[in-house]
Amino acid sequence: MTIASLTHQINDEITDKEVRLIGSDGEQLGIMSSAAALQIAVEHDMDLVKIAPGSNPPVCRIMDYGKYRFEQTKKEKEAKKNQRVIEIKEIRMSPGIDTNDFNTKLKNGQKFLSDGDRVKVSVRFRGREMAHTDIGETLLKEFAAKCAEIANLDKAPKLEGRNMSIFLSPKPQTPPKKPAKPKTPKVEDPTPAEPETNE
Repeated sequence: MTIASLTHQINDEITDKEVRLIGSDGEQLGIMSSAAALQIAVEHDMDLVKIAPGSNPPVCRIMDYGKYRFEQTKKEKEAKKNQRVIEIKEIRMSPGIDTNDFNTKLKNGQKFLSDGDRVKVSVRFRGREMAHTDIGETLLKEFAAKCAEIANLDKAPKLEGRNMSIFLSPKPQTPPKKPAKPKTPKVEDPTPAEPETNE
């Protein structure tokens, strides 16, 4: 009953002179030869699996290795499913961008950040525009300031070749706090009670 080993030495692959054996329900069975340990595993219709090869002597455990691998694979798949791959979205602008274009790109950037992606915002300088890199820096700082509520500025504007860029990372989102209900004061009945008349 040999199961293909993916990460552990199992059954006949364990050739150590002595091993420390742990039973299938976690009890310590002591130190014995690997052959004797394998024999116990076979009697329980299970596998002998080396779980701590660095120990002296190595630690082996009796278990259903096929079931163990199945559960590990399932856990790995679950972990991968829960991991969100953070993408870097790029937004490009020119130093002479008009207000409408800037606002459109700003909206796109804010949407990317709300979706949990990092955003690289860059300004490309052409020809004589290189003499006015300060315009690009102002644009980038304004962009970052307008995203400040939902993003952190990772790097200040930096000129590399003909491009100046910044990186924005989404802030961790905290669930909004529920507003406390205002206490309504008890209102006394303003109408005075009529005096009783004995007729």
